[in-house]
Amino acid sequence: MHANDARGIGETGVGRNWGRCAVTESQSEVNWRNVVAACAAVCVFTISLGEAFPLLSLKLEAWGTDPKIIGLNSATGPLGILLAGLVIPRLSHTFGPKPVAIFMSIATGMIFLAYPTFPTLWAWFPLRLLQGMFVATLFALSEAWILGSAGPWRGRVVGIYATCISATFGIGPAIVGWVGIEGYAAFAIGAAILFFAAVPISLVSPPAGERDRQHVSMLRFLPKAPLLLTAIYAHAIFDGGMLGFVSIYGVRTGMSFEGAALLLTALSLGNVFFQIPIGWIADRTSKRGTIIVCFIVASAGLALMPFAMESWWIWPLLLVMGAAGFGIYTAGLAELGDRFSGADLIAGTSAFTTIWGLGALTGAIMSGIAMDAFGPHGFPGVLLAVFVCYLAIQAARAVRSRMAAAE
Repeated sequence: MHANDARGIGETGVGRNWGRCAVTESQSEVNWRNVVAACAAVCVFTISLGEAFPLLSLKLEAWGTDPKIIGLNSATGPLGILLAGLVIPRLSHTFGPKPVAIFMSIATGMIFLAYPTFPTLWAWFPLRLLQGMFVATLFALSEAWILGSAGPWRGRVVGIYATCISATFGIGPAIVGWVGIEGYAAFAIGAAILFFAAVPISLVSPPAGERDRQHVSMLRFLPKAPLLLTAIYAHAIFDGGMLGFVSIYGVRTGMSFEGAALLLTALSLGNVFFQIPIGWIADRTSKRGTIIVCFIVASAGLALMPFAMESWWIWPLLLVMGAAGFGIYTAGLAELGDRFSGADLIAGTSAFTTIWGLGALTGAIMSGIAMDAFGPHGFPGVLLAVFVCYLAIQAARAVRSRMAAAE
């Protein structure tokens, strides 16, 4: 821990059910009940998210909606994520994290049922905005529970959490393929899954101890961890760019549509298989050092992509890139839990959620512009430039610190 970050430790409590979770538990042992319950709740939400993306897009396509309008409608979800960061700490402080999380799971399920009830394009804009806000709130609160309950195994526990998210995301599209997009069936299944999320959330055990009424807003938190949040922003740019454009990049460099679709699968497998080892490494070495190594490895992969596209090397390359790219978030989230607790921790996870939404939007926009301006290879090129900029900032910071220490 850095001396100037000590203010984050010891600031405990948010709302009625948070108490001193991050202080008492994080210093002793893992509260597996809270970890398992929070991971289960997030996995349920991830399944519904994986279903919502193709289901809503395919419904809009079936209505004959213009692709640009479909894109705008999809963008309202990340916009909701951005707005949620401003209200999550206040909601948690006022009502308590656990009641808020239960409400969000039920409310999101109701939104799923509202989509086929109001089957018009303009009704789906506010619905997707609210869905983004509700989902972001549950993710932020669950991540705060996980970090506050992970004890000395924080990196490994976050790795388990990241693995669960990656492994369950693909279930949602399978549901759409199974029941189709007509009628209420797919939406009803998604709603039922979301309602079920209230069950694991109810198993989260609030810590003993007197209630602390302190409130820290997301905006007050931002100056406390600028470099950490910058790392998450760069990761989100990578994430948004790769998710939106890696398949298009494959097609424009000569791959078949079927082969190009598998590029995203290879990228995702890195998330599934390598986040727990990355978390273990972060626990045993340095979380900040792990973040830097992940940036370096992902940068090398982006630099090699244009040369590997026409060979089988692209598959292991994407596997490693996916692991390193998401490893930035895994190690970053673990570092957040090391440095902050209580009110600061919920404000921090809210900031992570908001920064990720902003970065994903930025990454998609930058990748599209770069591909149009510079051809297909402008896509990995612009992502590489972002990562190199972050590494340059870290190198300059290291040089300044050494010069200050030498004086």
